[in-house]
Amino acid sequence: MTMEMKDSGSVVLTAYHPHSPARIPGMEQSFVQDIPASHSPSSRKSLSRCRRINRMLSNESAPPAFSRSNSQASVDSTSMEDFWCEVESIKESREDGSEEAMLLEFKPADEGELEAEWLQDVGLSTLISGAEEEDGQALLSTLTRTQAAAVQKRYNTYTQTLRKKNKHTVRDVRDIFGTSDSSPTFETVPVSPVSSNGIQLPGQKPVWKSVSSKSCLDCGIDKGSPSITEELSYEVSFSESITVLPKTQEWPKNQRFKKEDSALPKFIVRKSRFGLTEVGDLSPEDMKKIRYLSLIELTAFYDALGVELKRNRVERVRGRENGLFGVPLTVLLENDQKKVPGIKVPLIFQKLLLKLEETGLETEGILRVPGSASRVKNLHQELEAKFYEDTFDWDQVRNNDAAGLLKMFIRELPSPLFTVEYLPAFITLVEKISKIKLQLQALHLLIMLMPEANRDTAKAFLQFLKKVVANEGKNKMNLWNVSMIVAPNLFIYKGKRANQQEMQAAATTAHIVRLLIRYQDILWTVPSFLISQVRKMNEAAMNNSKRQLMFDKGVRKLLRRKTMERERPERPEGAVTFPPYLQSDIPEGVIRVYAPLHSKVSMAIQLNSQTKAKDILARFHCENSHGSSQNVRGQIQSLHEIGGNIGQHCLDPDAFMLDVYRANPQAEWVIKPKAS
Repeated sequence: MTMEMKDSGSVVLTAYHPHSPARIPGMEQSFVQDIPASHSPSSRKSLSRCRRINRMLSNESAPPAFSRSNSQASVDSTSMEDFWCEVESIKESREDGSEEAMLLEFKPADEGELEAEWLQDVGLSTLISGAEEEDGQALLSTLTRTQAAAVQKRYNTYTQTLRKKNKHTVRDVRDIFGTSDSSPTFETVPVSPVSSNGIQLPGQKPVWKSVSSKSCLDCGIDKGSPSITEELSYEVSFSESITVLPKTQEWPKNQRFKKEDSALPKFIVRKSRFGLTEVGDLSPEDMKKIRYLSLIELTAFYDALGVELKRNRVERVRGRENGLFGVPLTVLLENDQKKVPGIKVPLIFQKLLLKLEETGLETEGILRVPGSASRVKNLHQELEAKFYEDTFDWDQVRNNDAAGLLKMFIRELPSPLFTVEYLPAFITLVEKISKIKLQLQALHLLIMLMPEANRDTAKAFLQFLKKVVANEGKNKMNLWNVSMIVAPNLFIYKGKRANQQEMQAAATTAHIVRLLIRYQDILWTVPSFLISQVRKMNEAAMNNSKRQLMFDKGVRKLLRRKTMERERPERPEGAVTFPPYLQSDIPEGVIRVYAPLHSKVSMAIQLNSQTKAKDILARFHCENSHGSSQNVRGQIQSLHEIGGNIGQHCLDPDAFMLDVYRANPQAEWVIKPKAS
């Protein structure tokens, strides 16, 4: 997918609309005969278009728009029929006024602007302003070798551009990184000797402790899966793990995506002794730091692969401030949280998913077979008027109409659900790097970059799509079918005509959706190397704050010192004053766990090398099995690590507590319900 504009200066967000024709499985008649009579007038217009597109797709004499190198994934012409009929039907629905077209304007970037925006996006605006901000210093102190090189490269480009423009004096990169020449000599976070993205080399020690097969994330295929299972490591940064640059090559024109599920490998992420951490397990403050670090790591990852990290500069579209459709997710959630505090996914989106999960998962052709355009339009208007009054009759909604409303909600969002800034970067990677593992690692970092509202809503949507695929035997919708239908809902599609470049990018976006659905459990897990960096960042910030606090109080202490010394008795030589947390009477290896919702609110627990978080939970459950209220006993309780070098961390039940305690000895340990 290229971003040059030929037909217009706009980019259109396209999606699946419920008028698109669909072929009935098992029928050998012509495509025209498969169309419901009620949709034939508009659908016949789409047929010649779809056939034209498919002829172009199958025309091997057509020159390739760009080199393709994806040996893992491919498409034949017939497999893309539904995709392009979807695109055509959306245009038709906008022409007849049933849906508003939304244009995203891409801003051109002046020289140096992208680098300046990048530095701001990773939390290093201090490098632009010249201010000595503690957060920026703390972040810089945690970077790995490849991450620091990525920051230095962008800052060099930014400063060189400013010097050319003679805008103002800028700080020299050597002042920031403490280098005497262009070669970085600053101290970086040590990295374990692991190469090939977590694959252990001879003579090396594994970076994780071996655990049983049940103590891992298993993301692969249920049937027809390849015999080889690959392991992913979260212990070492992805960019540091690349020791051999993958080869990029131009693939033959007839090299196409394999749509079979078995084309995707099976991955396992083994739990370290710290367990696994999901996105919702960390505090918003720490997730903000995760986003900073993820963008730096993504940039370093692309640099290590020799791939350009392209970025769209999108003019923000201001949506409606009330209603259901066409309203920004953040505004929807703000309104919904007045009714349901703490809600993370918009109520209307949840209700549409619930309707389909209760009655539509086994419906043949769900998501693909269209509902009635007029019914969907009327239901849309009725929902806007009655949803918040709780007077809307959901029993009247047919499954295919509910699917149409769901997709309409997604494509009418003012900003796409999967933000488009770095979509060109991932499409470029998929086109140039054939290894699924590397594609998955890049996509993983992109998920970490998403705004919280988008990420939570996308997770709910992908969980639903996974259930659709799981019912393939009845609904006839396999992974590739679902990915092909959903792709145009999620991603922008430019221009007015479908040319060869756009067709190839369309297949790539369907492949991206396939990865999102198949590996969602992996993608919503926070890599442990990022959590380690957040801990170091918080420690550095705490140390900076303590130094600043001591400096601020220095003058006042100096003025009072002599008086205080006269009143204070002399201290014995060699006496040491311990900080309060070391003056505690709790010995090493013992933690005090608090459970404010239980009858027994605290307990001191001696840790050993085998104590897990679930063992502590079980002990509290046993001690409080009779005294706690019925509500508490019915809730799923989790052990949380709070304070110290982390904001708040809901621990994996399989986390080994002595390891967590040693990583954060100043933390408090609290048992409470996990945030939903």
